[in-house]
Amino acid sequence: MKVVALKDIIGSDQEVKGENWTSRRLLLKKDGMGYSVHDTVIKAGTETHIWYQNHLEAVYCIEGEGEVETLKDNKVWPIKKDEIYALDENDEHLLRAKTDMRMVCVFNPPITGKETHDENGVYPVVDDE
Repeated sequence: MKVVALKDIIGSDQEVKGENWTSRRLLLKKDGMGYSVHDTVIKAGTETHIWYQNHLEAVYCIEGEGEVETLKDNKVWPIKKDEIYALDENDEHLLRAKTDMRMVCVFNPPITGKETHDENGVYPVVDDE
């Protein structure tokens, strides 16, 4: 059994900040669950290009609203509190936050916690712990 408190992640090396977002990484590859779980805040008024070529991601919005645009078809998906979206085809997308958005994100395969988006919005696969 493992219990993780968000307050213990904030300010640690498991809180990673990008220009448009802050990801608090609650469960990582080292936890042996087969997925990772993140509590992520997306800043209001931002647009982030993301393309997880190496990971599948499910995102549950618990605060705020915005939209996701899938780039293969330019379809726009409004997202608001209490909705989940799944990038089940490694979808290249734009995430736009109308307000601050707080998201619970699950990644498969799990990330190690060292990853950040590269210039194409991709998390690389990191093998070491």
